[in-house]
Amino acid sequence: MALEFYQTLAKNLRSQPVVVATVIATKGSVPREVGAKMLIGADWTLDTIGGGAGEAKIIQQGRSLLASGNKHQTTIDLTGDATLVKEGICGGQMSLWLERWLGAEAVELAGAIATALQEGQALQLNTPFASNQIPTLTPAARTAFNPQLTATAFIEPLHPSALLLIVGAGHVGKALAQVAHIAGFQIAVQDDRPAFANAAHYPQAQVIFTDPIEQTLQQICPHPNLFVALVTRGYPFDLAALTSLYQHKVTCRYLGMIGSQKRVQTVVRSLQAQGIATPQLARLHAPIGLEIGALTPGEIAISICAELIRVRRGDQAILNPV
Repeated sequence: MALEFYQTLAKNLRSQPVVVATVIATKGSVPREVGAKMLIGADWTLDTIGGGAGEAKIIQQGRSLLASGNKHQTTIDLTGDATLVKEGICGGQMSLWLERWLGAEAVELAGAIATALQEGQALQLNTPFASNQIPTLTPAARTAFNPQLTATAFIEPLHPSALLLIVGAGHVGKALAQVAHIAGFQIAVQDDRPAFANAAHYPQAQVIFTDPIEQTLQQICPHPNLFVALVTRGYPFDLAALTSLYQHKVTCRYLGMIGSQKRVQTVVRSLQAQGIATPQLARLHAPIGLEIGALTPGEIAISICAELIRVRRGDQAILNPV
């Protein structure tokens, strides 16, 4: 959701100051991770740093900061007794940095971040704690998310949002686009049927392809954080997609295929006949999704998205299908 976050920040900064609240350190059990953020405007917010009384405190402080401009660090204490609830009882503590963004420099910075993330670039945001310094941006390597808190600044890498390419625009694909969009994935859809693959059916999609899969992959790759879900109407379409992925050595973080065990085995045997080695095929998630007894398109989409999130949050190394 980083792209949407900074797009919203850039848009609002053109007319008003906005406070960015960032979790910079945690201890014990807490609802959000280091790097989690929320935006605080005069009468609106975006995203969450955990909800409840602790978040209400941050919103109140943020709105005071909109007027004062006095950026500062604050703490949410979640170690309270359940009978004396103040900010929460998760058991830990969260340190947050609250900073007001405003003016032309802030608009330019937020816009630059949004543009870079949309283009698939990795960045590093440096937020100094000194009252007379503002956040700055530098290029960064596409490495694991490893923010650093120093005595003088919070330094965090910003990675492009994961792009989910949904191959197959039927019932499951439509439901998957809805669920995965909510989970923070950017969405791309490919299907050779314009009656199915269109903006009316997929309003969440950044891009929709009705070209053959090979041409689609040429347009969408390389992408630094690509997830691919094959939910096509038949195994010939699965085979065509997988053949293109393996032949062109497309690097993807996740590759999954819907279907029964028989369908999966048929596709795998065909790929093996093309010379694709078993260890390479072992990286294919098939049948796709976590086993939760899903039957309906919506349930199947949820099971697939749960698997996507597990891979994304698991910080697994980027996998090459070949």
